[in-house]
Amino acid sequence: MNSLSKNRWVLPDGVQETLPPDAQAVENLRRKILQTYSTWGYDLVMPAMIEYIDSLLTGTAHSLDLKTFALVDQLSGKQMGVRSDMTPQVARIDAHLLADSERKQRVTRLCYCGHLLHAQGDGITSSRTPMQIGAEIYGNDTIAADVEVVSLMITTLHTAGLDNISIDIGHVGIFRNLVLNTRLDSDQENILFDMLQRKSVPELRRYLQQLPLDDELRDQFCQLALLNGDVSILDEARKVYASGGDELLQALDHVQAVVENLQKKHPNTLMHCDLSELRGYDYHTGLVFSAFLPGQGKEIARGGRYDDVGEVFGNARPATGFSADLLSLYQLSGRPGVIEPAILAPNIDDAELESLIKDLRKNNQRVIVDLTDGACTAKDQHCDKELTRQNNGWVLTKV
Repeated sequence: MNSLSKNRWVLPDGVQETLPPDAQAVENLRRKILQTYSTWGYDLVMPAMIEYIDSLLTGTAHSLDLKTFALVDQLSGKQMGVRSDMTPQVARIDAHLLADSERKQRVTRLCYCGHLLHAQGDGITSSRTPMQIGAEIYGNDTIAADVEVVSLMITTLHTAGLDNISIDIGHVGIFRNLVLNTRLDSDQENILFDMLQRKSVPELRRYLQQLPLDDELRDQFCQLALLNGDVSILDEARKVYASGGDELLQALDHVQAVVENLQKKHPNTLMHCDLSELRGYDYHTGLVFSAFLPGQGKEIARGGRYDDVGEVFGNARPATGFSADLLSLYQLSGRPGVIEPAILAPNIDDAELESLIKDLRKNNQRVIVDLTDGACTAKDQHCDKELTRQNNGWVLTKV
């Protein structure tokens, strides 16, 4: 037997499959979370797994180029891509739903759950086949909308059994406004962005000395990496950025209002302000937020505001939302999947038995017909009860 035949069962790196009993546990969690979204007023959408590449990589999705598998459609000859993020698809759906001017004024809440395919591993498990679950609000740019999506993200994590979480909150408008006050080119901006993300303060100080900036601006960039902590750091930030302009100060006010509202709603959840929190900087337009667990270096859920994402689809609308990998949430919960005990029924032709089995299954009882004809015990087949004939009738007995 050649090596290819021996290894046919091996999956590519970063590609996983979920087996019993974990698959059922993940499915139960998916249903529970989506039902929660429904009670909050979010409507479920199921975007296509594959689209034309120019649609998948439009708007918010330019950063997805390297993650997206591309192929040629044999019917049209056009280039297609397998989705690596569902958020741009949901934005397109929102724009498509707005067929008239009256609906453009409405707030739309959408949620989703489905597999992605990444050309490169990403996230807490480096999986290339995550199952993305999330929710979005379109058509509202208020603080209340931001508070709602962060609250729903926290509720999602609690539903998954993850209670000891902390939330990092920032605002990309602060860094963006500082850059606007300079003549830095895109390469210099990207280097600064990278150093801020890594909070490499000594390296950042050295690099800032090489840039054509005055001392005040150098200090303001450097302080971004240092201004993180509870909501009180925002008072210090207002002093540091007093000369930064109205938009920058409004961004600080926005962060404070969101954090204070969240603290009232979730008093047992740690809220952490981080002004160098810039994940998704290339497409986010305002508030950004991430959820963390103790001991985990990467976020377990994230989101933010990305206003006017639908402009490329013909409808520029305010937008905010979040997403997470459902498979990662399940793994992090530490709750092992359990095969539900079943009822074992003999493999015989008996009308009364068939009727009883149907009734049990209608009542969501798990019934397994013993195709081994006794070669395997009830316990071998994960059954804790069995149907046996007694006094010319069928009864349930414990194994």
